Amino acid sequence: MKLIIQVPCYNEAQTLEIALNHLPKHIDGIDEIEYLIINDGSRDDTVKVAKNWGVNYVVNFRTNRGLAKGFMAGLDACLRNGADIIVNTDADDQYCGDDIEKLVRPILEEKADIVIGERPIDDTEHFSPLKKKLQHFGSWTVRVASKSDIPDAPSGFRAYSRDAAMRLNVTNEYTYTLETIIQAGRTRMAMESVPIRTNPELRKSRLFSSMFGYVKRSMVTIVRSFMMYKPLRFFLGIGSVLFLCGALLGVRFLVYYATGTGNGHVQSLILASILMLMGFQTGVIGLLADIIAANRKILEDVQYHARKLDYDREKEEK
Repeated sequence: MKLIIQVPCYNEAQTLEIALNHLPKHIDGIDEIEYLIINDGSRDDTVKVAKNWGVNYVVNFRTNRGLAKGFMAGLDACLRNGADIIVNTDADDQYCGDDIEKLVRPILEEKADIVIGERPIDDTEHFSPLKKKLQHFGSWTVRVASKSDIPDAPSGFRAYSRDAAMRLNVTNEYTYTLETIIQAGRTRMAMESVPIRTNPELRKSRLFSSMFGYVKRSMVTIVRSFMMYKPLRFFLGIGSVLFLCGALLGVRFLVYYATGTGNGHVQSLILASILMLMGFQTGVIGLLADIIAANRKILEDVQYHARKLDYDREKEEK
């Protein structure tokens, strides 16, 4: 059983060695532990620090391509190098390295394919009250969209089985954390959450420049993911609201018309017709999107089997 711990990095020379020193060297049930960093276009000595420390693999981007691209490139490299379990952690030492054993244990016991660390958000001192509320609200939204019970959706401290990693796809360029949970929940992958500890803050987060920007991009990711995996429900919901509003306006006009006062409410009839037409068209879009989603599921299944053949062949060669 081989574990590879991947660490996305962007100008992390000052904190990377601290984070690496806290990573485990041995875990019961794991035969081999290796380490990989994703250098996302760093302009400092991040790669030098990593190599001096002794990481096994370095994935290099010449320019900064973002957390989501780095995460997927890391998964690809881990799978190609024979990982049976992949753990993702941060280079700023936010997460307690000793808790990696908690993450991999449900996978080793075949209870889960994806394990996500639950941070003590309310007890984290460097989180502002607003950020704590937004973290809870965002996690609740993801739970609704994914039909899962993951309490800390934005947490990047995660473990993936080999099979789960081969099934993942990330389409947005912002972050992988929310989309992968929604995808896993909608495709019925076995997910589990375990409580973890966090370390004192070494630097400010670089994922977002403002709280408003974080909320906006997160909500766009959630809505977009929901549209991808449940398009019929999404568009029919919107279309039904539009059609119902139009129908109510139409009934209102008929009531006025029946009482002989409909002449002054022709604009209501026009608006009702427009809303009902919009609702109908939105429903048709939902049906078309559902057909596209069905085709995407077939393509994802084909992609999974192609990945499995590719990665398993490379694992046997190694």
